[in-house]
Amino acid sequence: MGGSGGAGRAGGGGRAGVKAARRPEVRLPPLEPYAGGGLEPDGDYDGLDFRELDLAGQDGGGARFMDCALTGCALDETRLSRARFLDSVLTGLRGVGTNLADATFRDVELLDARLGGTQLHGAVLERVVVRGGKIDYLNLRTARLRDVVFESCVLVEPDFGGARLERVEFVDCTLKAADLTAATLTDVDLRGVTSLDIVRGVDRLRGAVISTGQLLDLAPVLAGELGIRVEG
Repeated sequence: MGGSGGAGRAGGGGRAGVKAARRPEVRLPPLEPYAGGGLEPDGDYDGLDFRELDLAGQDGGGARFMDCALTGCALDETRLSRARFLDSVLTGLRGVGTNLADATFRDVELLDARLGGTQLHGAVLERVVVRGGKIDYLNLRTARLRDVVFESCVLVEPDFGGARLERVEFVDCTLKAADLTAATLTDVDLRGVTSLDIVRGVDRLRGAVISTGQLLDLAPVLAGELGIRVEG
C-alpha cells in the first residue's frame, strides 16, 4: 500500500482517471503583527500575523481572516464557528475542543497541527492542504470538501458522516478508525494512505480509488458489510 497521491495544482491531471485536487497557491502579503487584546465575534482580520498567541476560550465566531498567518497559537475551546479563513496559512496550531462548526476554509494551508476533538461539522473546505501533524477525533459530519489534500498527517477517528468529498487526496497519511457513514465520495484517492482503517461506512467507498493491497486489508470489513461468511 501507500505511495504518493501525486496531486497537481490547477490544470494538473490525476492518476488512472482520478481527477486531481487543485491545491491552494497562497502568497501572503507583508503582514502586520496582531496587537489586539483578543478575538471578537464577527471580527474582521485582514493581513495580520497571529504569532504564538494564547487564544484559548476566546470567541471569534463569525470572524473573517483574510490574508492572515496564524502560527503556534493555542486554540483550546476557542469558538470559531461560522468563521471564514481565506488565503491564509495556519501553522503549528494546537488545542482541544476547538469549535469550527460551519466555518469556511478557502485557499488555506493547515500545517503541522496538533488538535483534538475539533468540531468542523457543516464546514466548507475548498482548495485546502492539511500537511503534517496529528488530528484526533476530527468531526467533519455533513461537511463539504472539494479540492482538499491530506498529506503526511495522522487522522485518528475522523468522522466523515454525511460529508461530501470531491477531488480529495490522501498522500502518505494514516487513517485510523475512520467513519464514512452516509458520506458521498467523488474522485477521492485513498491509495496514498499508508494505514487505512475504516470502521463504519465502507459501503460508501463508491467514487473512491484504493490500491490492491488496501482492498485485501478491507476484505473482512467488506465481507461483514455484505453479510458474507468467510470460513476455512
